[in-house]
Amino acid sequence: MWKNFKLGLVIALAGFALLVATQPSQFSVSRSASIAAPPAKVFALVNDMHEWNRWSPWAKLDPDMKTAFDGPAAGVGAVETWGGNSRVGAGQMLVTKSVPGQEVGIKLVMVKPMPASNDVDFTFSPDGKGTVVTWTMSGQKNFVAKAFGLFVSMDKMVGGEFENGLANLKALAETPAKM
Repeated sequence: MWKNFKLGLVIALAGFALLVATQPSQFSVSRSASIAAPPAKVFALVNDMHEWNRWSPWAKLDPDMKTAFDGPAAGVGAVETWGGNSRVGAGQMLVTKSVPGQEVGIKLVMVKPMPASNDVDFTFSPDGKGTVVTWTMSGQKNFVAKAFGLFVSMDKMVGGEFENGLANLKALAETPAKM
């Protein structure tokens, strides 16, 4: 009986491994929002790493999160490194592309809770008197991420946070400047 149990367990594990191996090796999560502000204003809030904690959904998840900055304040080469509680983890963002009023590209490197390296892209499209902002994250999934994805999709895991972040960005960008 013990031999049959071990054989069944090996077959189940092999089946699970095969199922995991057949999962897509890439992912992409994207959300968009219309913001009643010009592209240049919205772009400035994303392109400057020092502005992120004003609208980032993760900043609200850990008010005690520690951040450090390196390189220029904004644009290509700007870096933010952070470390926080288990909900925000630890990692680094590096601005890799900056096209004023149009696009910001970021390399996101997560250290905790699970190591990962993903590409993040913000695009800003004029829409009447406002801007449509699209926030996209894409990357590769290793075996562990594929297995995890069988139970929780990347879209469900971060899509809601993107929506919260875009809502925060919208509120901040639509607030009139104080004189």
